[in-house]
Amino acid sequence: MVDHLYVTNPFDASPVGEVKLSSESEVDLALAIAEKTHKANRKGLPRHERIAILKKAAKIMEGRKSELALLIASEGGKPLIDAKVEVERAIDGVETCASEIANNSGFEVPMDLTPAGQGKMAFTIKEPIGPVVAISAFNHPLNLIVHQVAPAVAAGNPVIVKPADDTPLSCEAFIQILHQAGLAPEWAQFVCCDVSVAQKLVTDDRVAFFSFIGSAAVGWKLRSLLAPGTRVALEHGGVAPVIVCPSARKDQLIPSLVKGGFYHSGQVCVSVQRVFSVNSSAKELAESIADHASKLIVGNATDPATQCGPLIRNREVDRVEEWVAEAVNEGAEVICGANRLSDSCYAPTVLLNPPETCRVSRQEIFGPVISVYEKKNLDDAISQANSLEFAFQASVFSNDYAEIMDAIKRLDGSAIMVNEHSAFRVDWMPFAGRKRSGLGVGGISHTLEEMSQSKMAVFS
Repeated sequence: MVDHLYVTNPFDASPVGEVKLSSESEVDLALAIAEKTHKANRKGLPRHERIAILKKAAKIMEGRKSELALLIASEGGKPLIDAKVEVERAIDGVETCASEIANNSGFEVPMDLTPAGQGKMAFTIKEPIGPVVAISAFNHPLNLIVHQVAPAVAAGNPVIVKPADDTPLSCEAFIQILHQAGLAPEWAQFVCCDVSVAQKLVTDDRVAFFSFIGSAAVGWKLRSLLAPGTRVALEHGGVAPVIVCPSARKDQLIPSLVKGGFYHSGQVCVSVQRVFSVNSSAKELAESIADHASKLIVGNATDPATQCGPLIRNREVDRVEEWVAEAVNEGAEVICGANRLSDSCYAPTVLLNPPETCRVSRQEIFGPVISVYEKKNLDDAISQANSLEFAFQASVFSNDYAEIMDAIKRLDGSAIMVNEHSAFRVDWMPFAGRKRSGLGVGGISHTLEEMSQSKMAVFS
């Protein structure tokens, strides 16, 4: 029986580290510990202790920035330049959790709005929801963990976290940092386990809140298996649409689209994927994007010069290669790329007018591929942008107020970026998928709210 998970660099399979795999009995013990901890501390740790722990954790992370960034690049394949930004965001996220504790409070409920409430007074208080189980994705191996674990700590909940199998080391490091900052081990537990054990972890009736970031197919299946009463937040992917209007400034939009489409080799849930050129030459737009994309340096993420790293697994390169070949065979024009560079790397690729029926037009590519489509008018662009069962973030590039407002009103998405790529995010803003792209609202303050519950007291 395998009792350790060996972590390798996705670029060349060189060893990075290992973590112990938890057995079913060990996961059951973790759940028992979380349940016991919550029952003994239903109000959670005192708020000042939570604040002190999170602030100290952020300070520890600040002192280990270079180490954490190299770990992200080594196990996750995110270029070092972007891994450093991820660490900064993670530190900000922990500090934001500490500051949001003061805002996670109740309020007075006015009672005398009708005669029945005359003479009564009511207010609400916030309480921890209970044991939290979090399962995370590989593409932001530190910051996603912060977004799931730190709000649980801030809300006063014990939390058990299972990271992606490809990137467990950053998660383990963060949990150890929390312990070093003064959080008792029973309040934040790290587990790595196989799929069958993970399913039992998630569906156990001791779980009060389940946080999942990853595949839509997996997330929705797990939701259907949850014990009655377990609350849930799901964050999946999208097939992000971008509308480019004739009035858009090319010098502004091209660098933005290149960053939004090829950041982390497109392995981002709101990565630029479908670009609709309205009433202007789509080929000219595609060639401008390709001119920049073809100059990106692809290689080992730990090399400071690298701008696009490997895909997380070699089979993902196989899949992207297959999807692109399908699009080309069905009529898409290759503007740049469309070839694998190695077992682990795929060239930054720009396609022109792939058919609406092929997979690059209908499913999340999660790879370094942007497709550009020619559209006669804004109505056609919005119609195709909204045609899928996924909806997350979208964007519009325009300098015409009427066009911008029309796109904002009619695009199906939880956030519409104006003159910015679809992958833009700051960690305190609401972050939510619509339709099959997710359930619930992410973002530090919103997650803290979802991991809390209200109780009202009414006085006569």
